[in-house]
This record gives sequence, structure tokens and C-alpha cells, in this order.
Amino acid sequence: MSRPARFATWVPNHLFQLLGMIAMEPPNSFDAESVRDKKAEVFDAIQPLKREDVVFGQYEAGPAGPGYKEEQGIAKDSHTETYAAARVYIENWRWAGVPFYLRTGKRLTERRTEISIQLKSVPFLLFRDTPVDALTPNVFTLRIDPAHGTSFDFNVKVPGPVMQIGAVHSSFNYGDFFAERANVGYETLLYDCMLGDETLFQRADSIETAWAAVDHVLHPDSPFDVHGYAAGSAGPQAADDLLAADDRAWRALTDTTQKKN
Repeated sequence: MSRPARFATWVPNHLFQLLGMIAMEPPNSFDAESVRDKKAEVFDAIQPLKREDVVFGQYEAGPAGPGYKEEQGIAKDSHTETYAAARVYIENWRWAGVPFYLRTGKRLTERRTEISIQLKSVPFLLFRDTPVDALTPNVFTLRIDPAHGTSFDFNVKVPGPVMQIGAVHSSFNYGDFFAERANVGYETLLYDCMLGDETLFQRADSIETAWAAVDHVLHPDSPFDVHGYAAGSAGPQAADDLLAADDRAWRALTDTTQKKN
């Protein structure tokens, strides 16, 4: 395997666009060039990915069906990845030292597109030296597909005289308030194209800097391992190990608190 074929499409073309919208500084206005200028600053500041920053996987036979190599028309010795995970750092003042974890794949536990932001703990906890010293992190999630909305996981005081903190979940679903169905991604892009709105389209300089960040893993000195994972699972163990090395873990792909629309 000379280069990860699907990774070249998934990460710089798709996931980096979501990363740019989250990590960019506020633009001066919502015109296309102002937004794209701020996204370009993010891509230019991405630290080039290293071998230890990425994990590739390929689904095998599992609860969701046969393995990739068992699909019609796929070579039995194929090393094409169907899963990619990456740890990304943005080298600027706001995001220095903050890891961004990206993952995407086929035949996973659930089809979902979302962005979860774990809020940084305060430097001093009022509940220090009490049983609630170790609080669960507050996490804000943008749900993009197939359900549209937001959710917020945070801590509250449990009612009663005893100081006890409990984790709660709050959510907003577009379908609860608006009958109109949200547009799919390509439908929006085609509409913007007809209107001449370039906000969501990549600019040449952004394409070059985004691809420069992944160039080393696109053209490795030696082939990357493609780790197997069961179809219907959350991905390969190596992806879990990638976060475990930072004392972190992926959010569960099955969200029982999310209301189905």
C-alpha cells in the first residue's frame, strides 16, 4: 500500500472543513471571503500529522454483515481503509496544546455525524477536598446528521441538604419545533452554487495547506497497518488506544438520551 486512498478524501476534504468551522476565530462578517479567511488561518496552523497521530481500519465480518473483502468486486488482498482516526493539533495561541480527535468510517455501530466539545475544567474547584472533587466533564455536542440539534452534558447539584453533584443531559431537536426537513449537504452546496455563495466552498490556499498537513501520512516511508474491526462495532482497538495514550476515550456512538425524530 503506497498511500491511504480514502483518508485522502475523508480527512482534508471533509473532516477538516468541520474542524475549520469549529476552530476558526469569529469573522468580521458572514460574507464568503471573511469566513474563508478565518478557516484558512486554521488550516495554515495545523501541525503536520505524524505516523503516531493516525489509525486506519478495515471492517471485517461482524453483527452488521460481511467484511469489506467479502463484498462484491473487492480484491481479497485489498488494504483499502474503511476507517480513519486522527489526532490533530492547531499551533496558534487559542488552541496550543489542545488535541482535536477526528474519526470517520463505514459499517460502524451507528450512522451519525456530530461534533463534541469538551469544556476545559476550571483551574480551581469550589468542591475540592469533598467527595465531588472529580467531576465529569461538561460536553457540548452539535448533532449534524441524521438528527439535527444540540445537546449539553453537565453537572448540577442533586436536590437535598447534602452536597451531591449529579450528571444531567439537556438537548434541543430541530424536529420538535420546525416541520420543515433540514437540507442534506449536497443539496445545500448545489443551491449555494446557483446563488454564487462561496462560503462553504474550499479556496485554493486552504486546499494546499490542508493537504500539506496530511502529506506525510499520504506518502509514508513504509505502509501503515490497516487494523481490522467488526462490522457494526465502534472501530478498531488501535483507535481506542490512540486516545487512551492521552488518558481520553471516544464518546459512545449509541446515544440512548438522543430523541429519535
